[in-house]
Parts: sequence; structure tokens; C-alpha cells
Amino acid sequence: MSAEPRINDRIRVPEVRLVGPSGEQVGIVPLAKALELAQEYDLDLVEVAANARPPVCKLMDYGKFKYESAMKAREARKNQAHTVIKEMKLRPKIDPHDYDTKKGHVVRFLKQGDKVKITIMFRGREQSRPELGYRLLQRLAEDVQDLGFIESNPKQDGRNMIMVLGPHKKKTEAMAEAREAQAARKAGRLGDSADEAPADEAPAEADAEQQVDAQADAG
Repeated sequence: MSAEPRINDRIRVPEVRLVGPSGEQVGIVPLAKALELAQEYDLDLVEVAANARPPVCKLMDYGKFKYESAMKAREARKNQAHTVIKEMKLRPKIDPHDYDTKKGHVVRFLKQGDKVKITIMFRGREQSRPELGYRLLQRLAEDVQDLGFIESNPKQDGRNMIMVLGPHKKKTEAMAEAREAQAARKAGRLGDSADEAPADEAPAEADAEQQVDAQADAG
């Protein structure tokens, strides 16, 4: 069955409960009368509740209604938050520079509202020192505690040790803040351009004054 409602001549009932263009209740009227009113208003007669007895129909611009509905659905999909789990892998004896780099990625992921799966990879004799991985995971969790929390405590998984960090900020909030920041940066660039415009006029005014002074000297 089609998801599209029946409109105008496709409606096949003797009478309908009619709703006006502004949502006002017109009442139960013959289908012919409802179609006549639709022509007078230059609108469509749209069946909005087919299972009612009699069916409920409304006078509206159906093309405009479909367009606005499609835009709303598109915006809803755009703003829909999808939970994403990022992954970051570390070695138990990671050097300070690499640790800072990895931590920076974790910070970025949490700010975006994403979860982060931290994996400590053990090799060779490192497997006999699980406390090294545990301490590293605890250190990382403490370093980013303002942005995230331990959602899944460290646990051994074969040669690896895994911990999951969850963001304090919801994905939708992170997306909204990112859009606001982008808009603020754009407004700042426009403001800088406007501030620079008068500066270009100053030399022109100075040149005009010099020309006047030169004419005065010549006179």
C-alpha cells in the first residue's frame, strides 16, 4: 500500500469531516462540497485520517506540505546522533611524546561526544606485567576525567587489556556546540572584514587633502 494520503478526486467516500486551512473545524460535509471549497481556496483536499468515520480531510497546499515535511525529515536526520566508538591502541612502555599524542586524540574524541575503546597491547614478556597496562589506563582516565569517565573497567582480553571511556557530553550537545563555534568563527571573519574596510579609505582622504594643499600653494 502507498504511504501517500489520498487527495482530491482520489478520495472515494460520500462525506468527510472537514478541517479548514487554519485548522478550524468545518464539520461533516458531502465530498462534493469539500472538493468545491478546495477549488475556491485554490487548495487540495487531503485525507489525513482515513480510518475515521467519516474520514477526516483537510484543506491545504499539499505540494508545500510535502516539501516542508521532507525538509524537516532531512534536518532531523542531520541532527541525529549516532553513537560512535573510537579505538586507541597503546603499548605498556609508551614514551611520553607518543602518550601525549594518543591522549590528544582521546580528548578530541570525547569532546565530539564519542566513546573511546583504549587497548593496551602486550608483547612477549610484557604479558607477565599486566599491572603496567592497568596503571597506564588509570593514568589516562585521570588525565581526561573532565571530559569522560570509565564506562568499562580495564579487563584482560588475551594479549590485550581493554578499557572503555564514555563522554560526559552527549553527542547531540557536542554537535550543537560545534555548530555554534563554527557560526561564531564565521561571524568573527565577517566582523574583521568590516573593520578593515574604513582603513582603506584613510589614504584616499589624505591624498585629497594633499591635492587641496598643493592647489592652494600654486595659487
